[in-house]
Amino acid sequence: MKSMLRSVAIGAVLAVTAMVSTAKAEGEQFVWISHGPDSDSWFNVIKNAIKVTNEQMGVNTEYRNPATGDLADMARIVQQAAAADVDGIIVTIADYNVLEGPIKDAIAKGIPVVTVNSGTVEESKKLGALLHVGQPEYEAGLGAGERAKEAGITSFLCVNHYITNPQSVERCRGFADGIGQELGSQMIDSGMDPSEVANKVKAYLTANPDTGAILTLGPNSAEPSIRAVKELGLDGEIYFGTFDLSAEISAGIKDGTINFAIDQQPFLQGSVPIQVLTAYVRYGVAPSNSVFTGPGFVTKDNIDFVESLAGEYR
Repeated sequence: MKSMLRSVAIGAVLAVTAMVSTAKAEGEQFVWISHGPDSDSWFNVIKNAIKVTNEQMGVNTEYRNPATGDLADMARIVQQAAAADVDGIIVTIADYNVLEGPIKDAIAKGIPVVTVNSGTVEESKKLGALLHVGQPEYEAGLGAGERAKEAGITSFLCVNHYITNPQSVERCRGFADGIGQELGSQMIDSGMDPSEVANKVKAYLTANPDTGAILTLGPNSAEPSIRAVKELGLDGEIYFGTFDLSAEISAGIKDGTINFAIDQQPFLQGSVPIQVLTAYVRYGVAPSNSVFTGPGFVTKDNIDFVESLAGEYR
């Protein structure tokens, strides 16, 4: 009898818990704001993570970005989200100075904010965000540089396709420190036009034939650099590391053109902030520390597994 009563009591508690959870699942409205232009395919994994997590959490998260990557447009998107009184904002800190005002204004209105991807934990705290979800960029570059140093590399080219983002410079600076060099003219502002990137890489390597390594900061600079290296006959000869993944980067790892890719796990960057905001809005709870999603290194040893998930989850 006692056992039966205990079962009935437990069932009642579970039923009430389910009712409370259902009552609080109100289809919250969040906005996930990135700095990436429409041409940047890297954010496709972010978009997939948002779709999957919306379904799992019962919320509505809209992905928004400036079509050309213009940060003034991005700041206006943050202002528009705040004016719409959304339940939460997820935003990259592509440039602290440009975005500080709009983000702080949103927080002052009582809208919880999670920062993600670009920026640092320190910047996130200064803004008053709940936490930061992303990869510590200097440390990721440093780890890449240490790998290169172990391979005997003493000189390099860092191809920066988004030099207006301070965290992209931190990637190059970390790489230089890992090798044991001071960052200077080895970092070039390549822009995003594929032909321009390839031409600048070829020009640098031609003028500096003793360059031991190339570091690219994502598909926008990696893919044209792969073509440049192959046109110069340096594939497999020059040490090549990159941030992020794409089909062409994966192929480069498999054929030996690229030694490694740094995976910051964008699926987690898309999903975790939504989970955090949902728990915070519904239950008033949030992690007490920021969440680091990288760096992880993809090489020939694990590329087959990673490649099977590329574009959706990796």
